[in-house]
Amino acid sequence: MPQNASALALKALTEWWEEMGVAVDTSVIRAVTAANPTRPGSIRDLVPQNQDRPKGTPDQVRGNRKTNKTKSPDTLIAEARALAASAADLPALKAAIEAFEGSPLKAQCDKTVICDGTPNAPVMVIGEGPGGQEDRTGLPFVGKAGQLLNRMLAAINLDRKTNTFITNVNYWRPPGNRNPEADELALCRPFVDRMIELSQPKIIIAAGGVAAKCLLGTNTGIMRLRGTKQTFTLPDGTEFPIIPMLHPAYLLRRPQDKSRAWRDLLLLQAELETMGVVI
Repeated sequence: MPQNASALALKALTEWWEEMGVAVDTSVIRAVTAANPTRPGSIRDLVPQNQDRPKGTPDQVRGNRKTNKTKSPDTLIAEARALAASAADLPALKAAIEAFEGSPLKAQCDKTVICDGTPNAPVMVIGEGPGGQEDRTGLPFVGKAGQLLNRMLAAINLDRKTNTFITNVNYWRPPGNRNPEADELALCRPFVDRMIELSQPKIIIAAGGVAAKCLLGTNTGIMRLRGTKQTFTLPDGTEFPIIPMLHPAYLLRRPQDKSRAWRDLLLLQAELETMGVVI
Protein backbone atom coordinates (compact mmCIF):
# COMPACT_ATOMS: atom_id res chain seq x y z
CA MET A 1 0.00 0.00 0.00
CA PRO A 2 1.46 3.43 -0.90
CA GLN A 3 2.38 5.61 2.07
CA ASN A 4 -0.28 8.23 1.34
CA ALA A 5 -2.95 5.54 0.98
CA SER A 6 -1.86 4.02 4.29
CA ALA A 7 -2.12 7.39 6.00
CA LEU A 8 -5.57 8.00 4.55
CA ALA A 9 -6.73 4.57 5.66
CA LEU A 10 -5.47 5.17 9.19
CA LYS A 11 -7.17 8.57 9.29
CA ALA A 12 -10.49 7.08 8.15
CA LEU A 13 -10.19 4.21 10.63
CA THR A 14 -9.39 6.60 13.48
CA GLU A 15 -12.37 8.82 12.66
CA TRP A 16 -14.66 5.79 12.49
CA TRP A 17 -13.41 4.48 15.83
CA GLU A 18 -13.88 7.88 17.46
CA GLU A 19 -17.41 8.16 16.09
CA MET A 20 -18.16 4.75 17.64
CA GLY A 21 -16.81 5.95 20.99
CA VAL A 22 -13.52 3.99 21.03
CA ALA A 23 -10.65 5.94 22.60
CA VAL A 24 -7.68 5.93 20.22
CA ASP A 25 -4.10 6.79 21.18
CA THR A 26 -2.93 8.85 18.21
CA SER A 27 0.67 8.71 19.44
CA VAL A 28 0.59 4.94 18.93
CA ILE A 29 -0.75 5.43 15.41
CA ARG A 30 2.04 7.86 14.61
CA ALA A 31 4.64 5.47 15.99
CA VAL A 32 3.32 2.52 14.01
CA THR A 33 3.19 4.57 10.82
CA ALA A 34 6.72 5.87 11.32
CA ALA A 35 8.08 2.38 11.98
CA ASN A 36 6.56 0.95 8.80
CA PRO A 37 4.78 3.55 6.67
CA THR A 38 3.71 1.03 4.04
CA ARG A 39 2.03 -1.33 6.50
CA PRO A 40 -0.26 0.08 9.19
CA GLY A 41 0.34 -2.93 11.46
CA SER A 42 -2.11 -4.76 13.61
CA ILE A 43 -5.37 -3.02 14.43
CA ARG A 44 -4.89 -4.23 17.99
CA ASP A 45 -1.63 -2.28 18.16
CA LEU A 46 -3.50 0.96 17.53
CA VAL A 47 -5.88 0.64 20.47
CA PRO A 48 -4.56 1.22 24.01
CA GLN A 49 -4.61 -2.01 25.97
CA ASN A 50 -6.94 -0.57 28.59
CA GLN A 51 -9.46 0.08 25.82
CA ASP A 52 -9.56 -3.52 24.53
CA ARG A 53 -12.48 -4.33 26.81
CA PRO A 54 -15.50 -2.10 27.37
CA LYS A 55 -15.50 -0.65 30.86
CA GLY A 56 -18.11 -1.40 33.47
CA THR A 57 -20.32 -4.28 34.42
CA PRO A 58 -22.03 -6.47 31.80
CA ASP A 59 -25.17 -4.38 32.20
CA GLN A 60 -23.19 -1.21 31.53
CA VAL A 61 -21.48 -2.72 28.51
CA ARG A 62 -24.85 -3.63 27.03
CA GLY A 63 -25.91 -0.04 27.44
CA ASN A 64 -27.06 0.05 31.05
CA ARG A 65 -30.47 -1.00 29.83
CA LYS A 66 -31.70 -1.60 33.36
CA THR A 67 -33.08 1.52 34.97
CA ASN A 68 -32.26 2.77 38.45
CA LYS A 69 -32.75 -0.31 40.63
CA THR A 70 -34.23 1.72 43.48
CA LYS A 71 -36.93 3.31 41.33
CA SER A 72 -39.43 1.89 38.89
CA PRO A 73 -39.59 3.16 35.30
CA ASP A 74 -42.97 4.74 36.07
CA THR A 75 -41.46 6.62 39.01
CA LEU A 76 -38.58 7.90 36.89
CA ILE A 77 -40.96 9.03 34.14
CA ALA A 78 -43.09 10.80 36.75
CA GLU A 79 -39.98 12.59 38.01
CA ALA A 80 -39.11 13.65 34.46
CA ARG A 81 -42.65 14.87 33.93
CA ALA A 82 -42.54 16.94 37.13
CA LEU A 83 -39.17 18.47 36.25
CA ALA A 84 -40.37 19.32 32.75
CA ALA A 85 -43.60 20.89 33.99
CA SER A 86 -41.69 23.06 36.47
CA ALA A 87 -39.58 24.65 33.73
CA ALA A 88 -41.00 28.07 32.88
CA ASP A 89 -38.78 28.68 29.87
CA LEU A 90 -36.22 26.98 27.64
CA PRO A 91 -33.16 27.81 29.81
CA ALA A 92 -34.94 26.36 32.84
CA LEU A 93 -35.91 23.27 30.85
CA LYS A 94 -32.33 22.79 29.67
CA ALA A 95 -31.16 22.98 33.29
CA ALA A 96 -33.83 20.46 34.33
CA ILE A 97 -32.71 17.99 31.67
CA GLU A 98 -29.08 18.36 32.68
CA ALA A 99 -30.04 17.72 36.32
CA PHE A 100 -32.12 14.62 35.56
CA GLU A 101 -30.36 11.42 36.67
CA GLY A 102 -33.01 8.91 35.65
CA SER A 103 -31.57 7.81 32.31
CA PRO A 104 -29.22 4.80 32.49
CA LEU A 105 -27.32 6.22 29.52
CA LYS A 106 -26.19 9.40 31.24
CA ALA A 107 -23.37 7.91 33.33
CA GLN A 108 -21.60 6.67 30.20
CA CYS A 109 -21.74 9.96 28.30
CA ASP A 110 -19.46 12.97 28.24
CA LYS A 111 -22.24 15.49 27.70
CA THR A 112 -25.99 15.87 27.86
CA VAL A 113 -26.93 16.94 24.32
CA ILE A 114 -30.08 19.03 24.38
CA CYS A 115 -30.48 21.72 21.75
CA ASP A 116 -28.93 24.24 19.41
CA GLY A 117 -30.13 27.00 17.14
CA THR A 118 -32.65 29.77 17.55
CA PRO A 119 -35.12 29.47 20.45
CA ASN A 120 -38.78 29.94 19.46
CA ALA A 121 -37.90 29.63 15.78
CA PRO A 122 -40.68 28.79 13.31
CA VAL A 123 -39.01 25.49 12.37
CA MET A 124 -37.97 22.83 14.87
CA VAL A 125 -35.82 19.88 13.78
CA ILE A 126 -36.02 16.86 16.09
CA GLY A 127 -33.52 14.07 15.51
CA GLU A 128 -32.80 10.72 17.09
CA GLY A 129 -30.00 11.53 19.51
CA PRO A 130 -26.31 12.33 19.82
CA GLY A 131 -23.45 10.53 18.14
CA GLY A 132 -19.79 10.62 19.03
CA GLN A 133 -19.04 14.21 18.05
CA GLU A 134 -22.26 15.45 19.59
CA ASP A 135 -21.40 13.71 22.85
CA ARG A 136 -18.03 15.45 22.88
CA THR A 137 -19.34 18.94 22.05
CA GLY A 138 -22.72 18.85 23.81
CA LEU A 139 -24.52 20.09 20.68
CA PRO A 140 -26.87 18.18 18.35
CA PHE A 141 -26.10 17.61 14.67
CA VAL A 142 -22.48 18.78 14.56
CA GLY A 143 -20.88 15.75 12.90
CA LYS A 144 -20.94 14.89 9.21
CA ALA A 145 -24.69 14.28 9.34
CA GLY A 146 -25.14 17.67 10.99
CA GLN A 147 -23.08 19.36 8.31
CA LEU A 148 -25.31 17.79 5.67
CA LEU A 149 -28.38 18.91 7.61
CA ASN A 150 -27.05 22.48 7.54
CA ARG A 151 -26.71 22.31 3.76
CA MET A 152 -30.17 20.83 3.39
CA LEU A 153 -31.74 23.57 5.48
CA ALA A 154 -29.80 26.27 3.66
CA ALA A 155 -31.29 25.07 0.37
CA ILE A 156 -34.65 26.49 1.48
CA ASN A 157 -33.27 29.49 3.41
CA LEU A 158 -33.29 27.85 6.83
CA ASP A 159 -30.42 28.24 9.26
CA ARG A 160 -29.98 27.27 12.90
CA LYS A 161 -28.52 30.73 13.57
CA THR A 162 -31.63 32.61 12.47
CA ASN A 163 -34.83 30.59 12.04
CA THR A 164 -34.34 26.94 13.08
CA PHE A 165 -34.20 25.21 16.46
CA ILE A 166 -32.62 21.75 16.71
CA THR A 167 -33.08 19.08 19.36
CA ASN A 168 -33.51 15.30 19.75
CA VAL A 169 -35.89 12.73 21.22
CA ASN A 170 -32.99 11.37 23.31
CA TYR A 171 -30.34 13.45 25.07
CA TRP A 172 -27.66 10.85 25.83
CA ARG A 173 -25.65 8.81 23.36
CA PRO A 174 -26.35 5.07 23.44
CA PRO A 175 -23.24 2.84 23.37
CA GLY A 176 -22.00 2.13 19.87
CA ASN A 177 -24.54 4.57 18.45
CA ARG A 178 -27.27 1.96 18.66
CA ASN A 179 -30.86 3.18 18.44
CA PRO A 180 -32.32 4.33 21.77
CA GLU A 181 -34.71 1.82 23.27
CA ALA A 182 -38.35 2.45 24.12
CA ASP A 183 -37.72 2.88 27.85
CA GLU A 184 -34.89 5.34 27.18
CA LEU A 185 -37.10 7.38 24.88
CA ALA A 186 -39.93 7.31 27.42
CA LEU A 187 -37.70 8.94 30.05
CA CYS A 188 -36.92 11.83 27.68
CA ARG A 189 -40.44 12.24 26.32
CA PRO A 190 -41.76 14.64 29.01
CA PHE A 191 -38.86 16.96 28.25
CA VAL A 192 -39.42 16.68 24.51
CA ASP A 193 -43.10 17.56 24.90
CA ARG A 194 -42.31 20.51 27.17
CA MET A 195 -39.68 21.81 24.75
CA ILE A 196 -42.22 21.81 21.94
CA GLU A 197 -44.80 23.42 24.20
CA LEU A 198 -42.41 26.21 25.20
CA SER A 199 -41.02 26.72 21.70
CA GLN A 200 -44.34 26.78 19.84
CA PRO A 201 -42.84 26.04 16.42
CA LYS A 202 -44.90 26.58 13.30
CA ILE A 203 -43.78 23.21 11.97
CA ILE A 204 -41.64 20.27 13.11
CA ILE A 205 -39.21 18.20 11.06
CA ALA A 206 -38.82 14.65 12.36
CA ALA A 207 -35.35 13.65 11.14
CA GLY A 208 -35.25 9.90 10.69
CA GLY A 209 -37.34 6.91 11.59
CA VAL A 210 -36.59 6.85 15.33
CA ALA A 211 -37.71 10.45 15.82
CA ALA A 212 -40.75 10.10 13.56
CA LYS A 213 -41.99 6.89 15.20
CA CYS A 214 -41.40 8.29 18.69
CA LEU A 215 -43.20 11.57 18.06
CA LEU A 216 -46.09 10.08 16.11
CA GLY A 217 -46.53 6.94 18.20
CA THR A 218 -46.42 4.66 15.18
CA ASN A 219 -44.55 1.64 13.89
CA THR A 220 -44.79 2.83 10.29
CA GLY A 221 -41.38 3.08 8.64
CA ILE A 222 -39.80 6.33 7.58
CA MET A 223 -40.04 5.48 3.88
CA ARG A 224 -43.82 5.43 4.18
CA LEU A 225 -43.98 8.44 6.48
CA ARG A 226 -41.69 10.73 4.50
CA GLY A 227 -43.29 12.85 1.82
CA THR A 228 -46.38 13.44 3.98
CA LYS A 229 -47.54 15.99 6.50
CA GLN A 230 -48.52 14.45 9.81
CA THR A 231 -49.83 15.84 13.10
CA PHE A 232 -48.00 15.81 16.40
CA THR A 233 -50.23 16.14 19.46
CA LEU A 234 -49.17 17.22 22.94
CA PRO A 235 -50.79 15.60 26.02
CA ASP A 236 -53.05 18.67 26.38
CA GLY A 237 -54.33 18.23 22.82
CA THR A 238 -52.33 21.03 21.17
CA GLU A 239 -51.41 20.04 17.64
CA PHE A 240 -48.42 20.86 15.47
CA PRO A 241 -47.78 19.93 11.83
CA ILE A 242 -44.86 17.56 11.44
CA ILE A 243 -42.99 16.47 8.32
CA PRO A 244 -41.00 13.23 8.63
CA MET A 245 -37.78 13.23 6.62
CA LEU A 246 -34.89 10.89 5.99
CA HIS A 247 -32.10 11.31 8.50
CA PRO A 248 -28.97 13.00 7.11
CA ALA A 249 -26.86 10.07 8.35
CA TYR A 250 -28.95 7.77 6.16
CA LEU A 251 -28.42 10.09 3.20
CA LEU A 252 -24.67 9.91 3.73
CA ARG A 253 -24.91 6.13 3.36
CA ARG A 254 -27.40 6.29 0.47
CA PRO A 255 -26.84 9.52 -1.47
CA GLN A 256 -29.12 8.20 -4.21
CA ASP A 257 -32.05 9.01 -1.91
CA LYS A 258 -31.19 12.71 -1.69
CA SER A 259 -33.83 13.40 -4.34
CA ARG A 260 -36.45 12.17 -1.85
CA ALA A 261 -35.04 14.49 0.80
CA TRP A 262 -35.21 17.40 -1.65
CA ARG A 263 -38.88 16.73 -2.30
CA ASP A 264 -39.48 16.70 1.47
CA LEU A 265 -37.71 20.04 1.80
CA LEU A 266 -39.91 21.48 -0.95
CA LEU A 267 -42.96 20.18 0.92
CA LEU A 268 -41.71 21.91 4.07
CA GLN A 269 -41.12 25.13 2.16
CA ALA A 270 -44.61 25.01 0.64
CA GLU A 271 -46.19 24.45 4.07
CA LEU A 272 -44.34 27.43 5.51
CA GLU A 273 -45.49 29.60 2.61
CA THR A 274 -49.07 28.47 3.13
CA MET A 275 -48.78 29.50 6.77
CA GLY A 276 -47.45 32.90 5.74
CA VAL A 277 -44.10 32.27 7.44
CA VAL A 278 -41.37 34.36 5.86
CA ILE A 279 -37.98 32.66 5.82
